[in-house]
Amino acid sequence: VSVIIVLVCVCVCVRFPLQVAGLTLLAVGVYSARNATGVAGRYIEARLGKPSLVRETSRITVAEAIKHPVKTAKRLRSRPQDALEGVVLSPALEERVRDIAITTRNTRQNKGLYRNILMYGPPGTGKTLFAKKLALHSGMDYAIMTGGDVAPMGRDGVTAMHKVFDWASTSRRGLLLFVDEADAFLRKRATEKISEDLRATLNAFLYRTGEQSNKFMLVLASNQPEQFDWAINDRIDEIVNFGLPGLEERERLVRLYFDKFVLGPATAGRQRLKLAQFDYGQKCSDIAKRTEGMSGREISKLGVAWQVSREDH
Repeated sequence: VSVIIVLVCVCVCVRFPLQVAGLTLLAVGVYSARNATGVAGRYIEARLGKPSLVRETSRITVAEAIKHPVKTAKRLRSRPQDALEGVVLSPALEERVRDIAITTRNTRQNKGLYRNILMYGPPGTGKTLFAKKLALHSGMDYAIMTGGDVAPMGRDGVTAMHKVFDWASTSRRGLLLFVDEADAFLRKRATEKISEDLRATLNAFLYRTGEQSNKFMLVLASNQPEQFDWAINDRIDEIVNFGLPGLEERERLVRLYFDKFVLGPATAGRQRLKLAQFDYGQKCSDIAKRTEGMSGREISKLGVAWQVSREDH
């Protein structure tokens, strides 16, 4: 039967050579078009599509540019911001992170290799806020992902991790990749009981961060840095401790949120409110003393509560 099929094919080719050649070229063209479409699709996905692990990013997508052209133009023309604008830290920590901001900005301007940073401390102490400000100050894009989102992905975690770094490497401005709760999946492989899927995802992360990059900068945030795998520590160049605010920092925060949520809304706009006459400075100082042990985020929530209370009255 096989011999007969071969003979038939030969006869057809001899009798209708042009038709067969045309069909062959057509098949090659269809295959090439499909292959080119697949390559183009993967390129567009890597360059423009936000990876599923990325929760938030300042990077402008094509869809956003088409939908909000004016907003996009303003963002592209925006000037670098002060890295500590709106960030309240102790004098020693402020000096440390300002040095990091200057170094990072110079690195981007000189197209050098970015230094990776680990920021540790209690929740709500300004790690995420500073990471965003650092990116904007340096003229970079930022992307935020959370370590807790990795484990539930199971065997899809490896592919998702590679997509993050493929996407990060296509940023023309340079990308600051901020990983919050990084210890949730970057745990010690030798002592911690982790699944094979999570172990494979961790290995993929280590593979993509084995060398410093001039395309992206890695910023990890953790409440328990002692749980990191030893290989993670080898990739960190700077370690910064974000502690709870002291009395002076708490007073600055209270004043900041009192102005933002109470004084500002009460005195601006058409419907101005009458405020009781008392020493606002002294009141803020008293509140700051009572907020010992609170983080900056908790104090900001206190400010929101003041605003809600004002609106109810």
